[in-house]
Amino acid sequence: MLRREAGLLVFLGVALALASCGGGAEPPAPSAEDQESPPPAATGAGTISGVINFSGTAPEAEPIFMDAEAICAEQYPDGAFGETVVSNPNGTLQNVFVYVKEGLPDQEWPVSSEGVLLDQSGCRYHPHVLGIQAGQTLIIRNSDGILHNIHPMPVVNRPFNLGQPVEMDSEKSFATPEVMIPVECDVHDWMLGYIGVLSHPFFAVSGSDGSFSISGLPAGDYVVEAWHELYGTQTIAVSIAEGGTEQIEFTYAGS
Repeated sequence: MLRREAGLLVFLGVALALASCGGGAEPPAPSAEDQESPPPAATGAGTISGVINFSGTAPEAEPIFMDAEAICAEQYPDGAFGETVVSNPNGTLQNVFVYVKEGLPDQEWPVSSEGVLLDQSGCRYHPHVLGIQAGQTLIIRNSDGILHNIHPMPVVNRPFNLGQPVEMDSEKSFATPEVMIPVECDVHDWMLGYIGVLSHPFFAVSGSDGSFSISGLPAGDYVVEAWHELYGTQTIAVSIAEGGTEQIEFTYAGS
């Protein structure tokens, strides 16, 4: 009887000692509030919009002879012409790539899961100038149903030469920002386009009224650049308040 009581006392003593030392029990998991989370991405509701003015006389568009491709030639009953300079009736300029060059927060910007379409129709690239984020999917489409090949010629990114003999879609992407990448078709030497690759989504291309708009910008001071394949680049410094809108204008001059 005494031996059994002594054993019980020893057991209770060991149990108390283990409890006082933690007993090897796992510590409670940290709460969500205690866990360190990365800082949120800088986003905003600021907008930079504007217009690309054009003064002077545009150079005469060069005719394109598509006699060898009847399926394309028949789409231009009045003849086909180059797209190097496309001025609008309201005194503005098309196909100018406008983007935020400096001033954005140093962070990784989410890449859109939506692809950007480069369509080959009427033996032309549509659009003639486009923007895309690094890592975003470029959907290359052959709508003509005749042999095309897509031959980007980057300096920084890895080049590729993709053949499309029939109506079809292919997917490619660019890994590194680069402004601008010319694109040619080795089958039809008049086909030419340009791709601007950026690390962020803040870019636009002027359209048939010469306007552009870049939205979703956080407040800050920015340098915005405009690029045209013949007339080169221009920059404008602009400050955006939180949720504000700023209007800017670029002006290119012909001869």
